[in-house]
Amino acid sequence: MSESPPRRASAPSAASSREIRMIPFIVGCALFMQMLDATVVATALPAMALNFGTRVVHMNVTITSYLLATAVFVPISGWAADRFGARAVFLAAIALFTLSSVACAASVTLAQLVAARLVQGAAGAMMVPVGRIILLRRIPKAELLKAMAFLTIPALLGPVIGPPVGGFLVTYASWHWIFLINIPVGILGIYMVRRWIAADVPDSRPRLDTVGFLLSSAAMAALMSCLEAAGHGSLGLWPTLGLLGLGLVCGILYIRHARHVTYPIIDLSLLRIQTFAVSVLGGNLCRFSVGASPFLLAILLQVGFGLSAFSAGMITFTSAAGAMLMKLVATPIVRRFGFRRVLVANALIAAAFIAACALFQADTPIWAMVAVLLVGGFFRSLQFTAINALTYADLDSAQMSRASSFAATAQQLGISLGVACAAMTLNLSMTLRGGVEADRIDVMWGFAVIALIVAASALSFRRLPARAGSQLRARS
Repeated sequence: MSESPPRRASAPSAASSREIRMIPFIVGCALFMQMLDATVVATALPAMALNFGTRVVHMNVTITSYLLATAVFVPISGWAADRFGARAVFLAAIALFTLSSVACAASVTLAQLVAARLVQGAAGAMMVPVGRIILLRRIPKAELLKAMAFLTIPALLGPVIGPPVGGFLVTYASWHWIFLINIPVGILGIYMVRRWIAADVPDSRPRLDTVGFLLSSAAMAALMSCLEAAGHGSLGLWPTLGLLGLGLVCGILYIRHARHVTYPIIDLSLLRIQTFAVSVLGGNLCRFSVGASPFLLAILLQVGFGLSAFSAGMITFTSAAGAMLMKLVATPIVRRFGFRRVLVANALIAAAFIAACALFQADTPIWAMVAVLLVGGFFRSLQFTAINALTYADLDSAQMSRASSFAATAQQLGISLGVACAAMTLNLSMTLRGGVEADRIDVMWGFAVIALIVAASALSFRRLPARAGSQLRARS
């Protein structure tokens, strides 16, 4: 049954200049906490397996359970913000994420840890998209590009900082601390939200599209499980194809369902807006590199070159410096050249630096690897800053919550596709050469494939009109 379209939560008064500076920082802290947690766990798996008395390969469930919970609950984030108020949901998500982190650290069995990770993934699924909704509603469009430039940094820092932080904590403390570090960040986040973000009272309380939620959740969970299985070869051929089929069937059923619902969980009508559609498609091709690059670099530096996890993490960390440098110049670059020209040219430049990582060898000087990662981090961060801002360029306030949950769902799928694509390329290369362990040549092909996918995003960005996002380039 179709319901009347809900109005968004009543907006507070216009944000002050101090709030305009603080809101991106607050949402960025939440994003950083989620991205750090999503990547730091992998480094601790051997120590956790020893503690729980199980094999390392079985500990992978701690990662997949988190990703599955995130995939299931991300689509519902926009509805929750409209139903209960974005600030209330954001506060609750931060608190739940922090408490579930404590539960993870306190787990004494693998089953307890998996249960805590499921709750943590659900909280993370609400935390970041709803935080972005707050930012989109409170920040004027003329300031949105600068806000997104700041918000992009945590998303890039998390996967880079995760390995060295995890390696340090596991080596010099214990695996429990990879979860306990979330406590002070969460407490600070709750204080800052209460201090700087005004409450929003919903004008109406839309009903949940229950059928759409079940179909979209089943589709995302099945596809994520399929990608995980295909990338790591953890299931046989037929179970993997079965998951793929289930995901596609549920996805098709959801598309048919969404056409007859006024307020669907994932609003496909947003794809009629060109800047949104191009940003989602081209942006997700670029996001293949977000998960794939740290994954491939970790294998290359640790397995291929024999470096320790901490040493390898300190090398990959240098791309974070490039992301920080980008913050100073991204806005002037986009204002000078426009979104279309920047996104098309920068997609090719970013792809070139990803491909350059394939040339790394054991005797490559550290400074040369650092230089490639530093400059590559700059251009990749510039790309995501422009994409994230352009996604919302032509949307009105009533569409922001639906657009945020749609974009977050697509981003989750894009990052997972990147990791799966890199893993499948590695496995295929190993199979063709008859190897049982990953070698430099396998990683080289992984980087090459990801670079080609990122470069292909330029074809999508070419469809943008020359003046796309012009209102975001206006100087306030």
